[in-house]
Amino acid sequence: MAPSAGFWDRIAKRYAKQPVADEAAYQKKLDVTRRYFRPDMRVLEFGCGTGSTAIAHASYVEHIRAIDISSKMLDIARAKAGTEAIENITFERLTIEQLDVPDDTLDAVLGLSILHLLENREAAIAKVYRMLKPGGVFISSTACLGDNMKFFKVIAPIGKFLRLIPLVKIFTVKELEDSLTDAGFSIEYQWQPGRNKAVFIVAKKAARVGG
Repeated sequence: MAPSAGFWDRIAKRYAKQPVADEAAYQKKLDVTRRYFRPDMRVLEFGCGTGSTAIAHASYVEHIRAIDISSKMLDIARAKAGTEAIENITFERLTIEQLDVPDDTLDAVLGLSILHLLENREAAIAKVYRMLKPGGVFISSTACLGDNMKFFKVIAPIGKFLRLIPLVKIFTVKELEDSLTDAGFSIEYQWQPGRNKAVFIVAKKAARVGG
């Protein structure tokens, strides 16, 4: 499992108690996401954390497979789902790299607050593209620190070495857009609620033409 798993295990309980930093923006992202959902859809969320978003979306789709690298985060997620009697989410300890899903089988993939924490976002995005059915959507919310916090490139390796922060990759919104379009996606919707805020993107895999 990824080295950052230990960091997330250590902070899981504290993380679960923290309020959402921008509740209005979070609710807007939930609303936009649900516009793409149907009751028969099978969804993957990678980097699901303590499960709050998967739980919020569970009643809108058939099933959500939610994965994360932190066993402690997943313990909290399972407990929350149990408390709310939600039975259509499967929580698993896996990385996106370890995940084995046949091509063209998923209706939607969520990657929220995760792409900047991956060693290779391009490989993850390409894998998501393969897993999605034609016409399927990849919905992401990503901190693009390269636009306004370039100094973080110096701080991040030191913080990771001292185990104060997890792996954090620095890139711009344009570089993220390019990663998505280079993989074959078209960007259907894009929104950034303010300076230094995560960019929220709905990217679509082209629908198959003809029979």
